[in-house]
Amino acid sequence: MRILLTGANGYIGKRLLPFLVSQGHQVLCLVRDPRRFVLPPTIKEKVQVIKGDLLNPSSLDSLPLDLDAAYYLVHSMGGGDHNFSELEANAALNFRTYINSTTARQIIYLSGIANVEHLSKHLTSRLHVEELLAEAKAKLTVLRAAIIIGSGSASFEIIRDLVEKLPIMITPKWLHSMCQPIAIRDVIFYLTTVLGNDRCYGKRFEIGGPDVMTYKEMILQFARIRGLKRYLITVPVLTPRLSSYWLYFVTSTSFNLARSLVDSLRNDVVVKDYSINDIIPHQCLTYDEAIKLAFNKIEQNMVLSSWKDSLVSGTMHLNYMDFVQIPEFGVLTDKQRRKFTRPVAEVQENIWRIGGERGWYKTDFLWRIRGIIDKMAGGVGLRRGRRSPYDLKAGDTIDFWRVLVADEQQGRLLLYAEMKLPGEAWLQFKVSEEPDGNYLEQLAAYRPNGLLGRLYWYAVLPFHFIIFGGMIENIINYSADKKQMQ
Repeated sequence: MRILLTGANGYIGKRLLPFLVSQGHQVLCLVRDPRRFVLPPTIKEKVQVIKGDLLNPSSLDSLPLDLDAAYYLVHSMGGGDHNFSELEANAALNFRTYINSTTARQIIYLSGIANVEHLSKHLTSRLHVEELLAEAKAKLTVLRAAIIIGSGSASFEIIRDLVEKLPIMITPKWLHSMCQPIAIRDVIFYLTTVLGNDRCYGKRFEIGGPDVMTYKEMILQFARIRGLKRYLITVPVLTPRLSSYWLYFVTSTSFNLARSLVDSLRNDVVVKDYSINDIIPHQCLTYDEAIKLAFNKIEQNMVLSSWKDSLVSGTMHLNYMDFVQIPEFGVLTDKQRRKFTRPVAEVQENIWRIGGERGWYKTDFLWRIRGIIDKMAGGVGLRRGRRSPYDLKAGDTIDFWRVLVADEQQGRLLLYAEMKLPGEAWLQFKVSEEPDGNYLEQLAAYRPNGLLGRLYWYAVLPFHFIIFGGMIENIINYSADKKQMQ
């Protein structure tokens, strides 16, 4: 089948794509910016990447018309726009108009369980998108899921943050809401199995794992699996806004996502309609099995996608790949250059493992303080970590940086700051082999925004002398075997 995949660079899309390819389908990935969509080498030749923005109807005019089916995996759960429901509706309408001009026979949409009377704003928006897509010529198949558990999923990482960092938690009352979590493996199974199944045309299904539990029970069970003893004290005084701040400061989530989650978590999300079992019998993983499988993938460094993949800094809107070249003018820099005698591969490996658990090679406590300040200012902080301890791709996050370029052949890693700043900042590492030896160049660049931006640069300049000189030395000399700076 010839399939259009929207949301291809999101958490679900990246997981779904290899399965569709392995099943022999021709997949066309619709993305806003092909530069930030990096395909695994094993499927690169089997996938067509097409450029289009669902919020810009004219960008869809030249898209292919010969399709059999389309996946609609677009949503704005982490978006900060107050009019997100209007944006979601406009995107769905533009998609519907385009699909009506194609030969597609089926649309598959992953939505949220919405079977209670008073829905959150985000679940209401998801339901509205369903209604808009249902009016397309192609038959709509909807899969409604609650919390999705898998390595790199927002729900998994937030629960992990809570459990691993807080032995005692003061928690809001919404932790007593009921939920039916489902493993990412089972979501992918349903997404691929309903494809082309005419018994699923025009149907809306609810999917969930075998366990129905409160969010409090989910946290405590996660702790038991990890061999940790945790205590939860539930209080009624935490308002939705306070709850959002609580999640934001304790976990790696953004405030916008925390607010959206709290808004949605106040609803019970439990399967009431099991009709999908009559068409596609399937035994889903238990919550315990889903957690253990997620950690197994993490331990094997096989995290294919992360919830952070689709989030971007508000300073760059949607096209952060426009920043892959550091400006030549109006930029303040701190440039360090060192010759080294170690094998190039060892130094480059140290560069590629920067951030996350490895840290920043110099005065990590100062980086942590900067992360706390960033959180206090409404930024992302340091808790985002890394998708993988050694693998980097354009679009990945490293703490409060976004990877713009990760070119191993050229020995170049370019990061863009997503912390709150009165300006724009880059951090670049480049290994070069020259006639007189091998060199590592480290460049911190900052384009200030007005007087405040310049004052900020000079205020932190003393710390640059402490951090950046030692940083490049330690990147060169770090020994993973000895776990120390030589």
